[in-house]
Amino acid sequence: MSQLNNESSTQHLYEGDQSALYSGLMNHHFGHDLKSEGSKKQVGRIWKVFWFLLAITIAEVIVGMFFSHSMPKALVATFFLGLTLLKAGYIVSVFMHLGDELKNFMIAVLIPLVLFIWFIIAFLYDGGFWLDMNNTSPNRNNTTQVIESHS
Repeated sequence: MSQLNNESSTQHLYEGDQSALYSGLMNHHFGHDLKSEGSKKQVGRIWKVFWFLLAITIAEVIVGMFFSHSMPKALVATFFLGLTLLKAGYIVSVFMHLGDELKNFMIAVLIPLVLFIWFIIAFLYDGGFWLDMNNTSPNRNNTTQVIESHS
């Protein structure tokens, strides 16, 4: 236990008073202070993400409030779905750091996601087809008439 409690290890910070663990947390931003070039670059990147996501959100709100009533519903749905996927992809790219990863890793994550979305759409379409076919089938109506005639 004494080996884990030495000053070079961070284990001692978790065993007792944890205020030392969090003190000066912002001053150790990647080993630099907040006024260093690396920190300024990172803060600038966060602001760019903020403004990009804000612009997309404002566009969604404006279209939803003022133009969605005069546009076809399919166009509105496609517009919102496209902007939502753009925001989701950008958030994944920046905050989950997929934008900094290797291309093969991005493909390994994004292709199953696209296939999963396709899977959901295909099952919804197929379910709708079978429901419609079941409701409009002439055999279904004849079966109902046969049951009523036997009663």
